[in-house]
Amino acid sequence: MAITGSGSLAISFFVFVISAAFLPKVEGQNLATDNVTVIEGEMATISCRVRNNDDSVIQLLNPNRQTIYFKDVRPLKDSRFQLVNFSDNELRVSLSNVSLSDEGRYVCQLYTDPPQEAYADITVLVPPGSPIIESREDVVSEGNETELTCTAIGGKPAAYIRWMKGEEELTGETAVEETYDRMFTVTSRVRFSVTKEDDGMPVDCIIDHPAVKDLLAQRHLEVLYKPEVKIVVTYPEGLTREGDNLDLTCIAEGKPHPHQINWLRVDEDVPPHAVVTGSDLYIENLNKSYNGTYRCVASNAVGEAYVDYILYVHDAPTTIPTPTTNPVNTQDSRAGEGAPQKIDHAVIGGVVAVVMFAILCALIVLGRYFARHKGTYFTHEAKGADDAADADTAIINAEGGHNNTDEKKEYYI
Repeated sequence: MAITGSGSLAISFFVFVISAAFLPKVEGQNLATDNVTVIEGEMATISCRVRNNDDSVIQLLNPNRQTIYFKDVRPLKDSRFQLVNFSDNELRVSLSNVSLSDEGRYVCQLYTDPPQEAYADITVLVPPGSPIIESREDVVSEGNETELTCTAIGGKPAAYIRWMKGEEELTGETAVEETYDRMFTVTSRVRFSVTKEDDGMPVDCIIDHPAVKDLLAQRHLEVLYKPEVKIVVTYPEGLTREGDNLDLTCIAEGKPHPHQINWLRVDEDVPPHAVVTGSDLYIENLNKSYNGTYRCVASNAVGEAYVDYILYVHDAPTTIPTPTTNPVNTQDSRAGEGAPQKIDHAVIGGVVAVVMFAILCALIVLGRYFARHKGTYFTHEAKGADDAADADTAIINAEGGHNNTDEKKEYYI
């Protein structure tokens, strides 16, 4: 009877098992392997290692204890298993295109007395599908609450879902469901109130899973909000005075855009000759009776908002312009009259200063002159006293000052 190749291998394996039972016990041999974690569709490698091997045979078994490799021979007809290395100290086998059905405990077996076994657990990771994010409503008004739901289907192990609104992390409620094929579906819900600042804000559903990175879904919020209103004074630029005109513009922004803008006067009627054109309010020839609060009210589908402008009319300027028949040139005429007045005052001041200076100089000169003239008079009056022969003569000379031809003489009878 002919024996086929496979039959011969089976007989050899049987003979080896029988003979291994009668092998002497060997001390110091050590069999080791490692657990393997692999992503579905990728390659796993199982390594059976022996220290101090004495030519004992190594084989690798699958979770069903079917022989994958006996020494360097592969009895199992699964071409995904390939021999990577075979020696006295190692049997290394690769498994390509791993699927979830390949998960389980693989056995490294060493034929000694007694036989030794080491176990390698293969764990298969299955990445979830792309997350699906849904909103309870597409559009939400400010101040209301919205709800978002994110679902990750078909992952193993169960995914972890995080929420981010801009830079703010949100806390969601998570539910995990295990399916018949040992896969998991994870659903997370998050609720929060929105403001007008949330309009256009991105909300991210982020998936954390060991089998995949950077997996997320994003949705932008659409928030409706009531108008924001402000009043711009177009004219005048400064104080409002009697006789001036007043021009106010109301600016309103909202979502949706305000469909109506109204002007009113709080607690009173708008002046009868005030003109409202769209968002503009125009009042000419102001007077104090127009004082009050003027309000611009804007509204849209969400609501309405307003802003107030308080009008206070000041007195007109007290300067009365020079009458003229030509209003266009009034300002030029007044300007022309003002310039010479400033020049005349300056000239008058200069003239007065010069006159006062001249008078002061004249007084100084006259004072010096009189002081000098008085000294000369006394000098001449005393002249002759120096040339007198005695005191009596000196006195006579000093009193006379000089010989007088018309001197009065007295005679005694």
